Amino acid sequence: MLLRLKNKEHLIVDEFKFKCSIGKKGLKLKKVEGDHCTPIGVFKIGKVYYRPDRVKKPNTILKTKTITQNMGWCDDPNNKNYNREIVLNKKNIGEKLFRKDNAYDILIVIEYNTNKTKPFKGSAIFIHLTKNYDPTKGCIALKKNDLLILLKIINKNSKIKIS
Repeated sequence: MLLRLKNKEHLIVDEFKFKCSIGKKGLKLKKVEGDHCTPIGVFKIGKVYYRPDRVKKPNTILKTKTITQNMGWCDDPNNKNYNREIVLNKKNIGEKLFRKDNAYDILIVIEYNTNKTKPFKGSAIFIHLTKNYDPTKGCIALKKNDLLILLKIINKNSKIKIS
């Protein structure tokens, strides 16, 4: 199954068309850390993370993992754990997954720069929640109901094409 992001405003999966938001500086083929762009390409879909204190476990056949208070995602290009899940502490700083807002109550990892990670190429590219379609720092954001529908129809072989 292929998820297609073609016109910067909609994520299309089979007959479903979901309104979405992307990075505030648009799409970019040669993404770099902190450029606020959504990467162009075809990527695998990874694990689903969710906050069990806010939402029930999503109905999906994808692998799921609960988000804990000290869970993060490394966005430091100089760290050996760059673009991976980490435990946040004094030595490890990064993108906090247990947030005060609801953006990461449910998220899907887009497997961008995750295999043989290259420093400064970009990290923490997710499909996550939005309330008002504000631009992201490079992720794709959907309303909660749309993300829940998406999770029901995609599988471990699904890919996302961003163009």
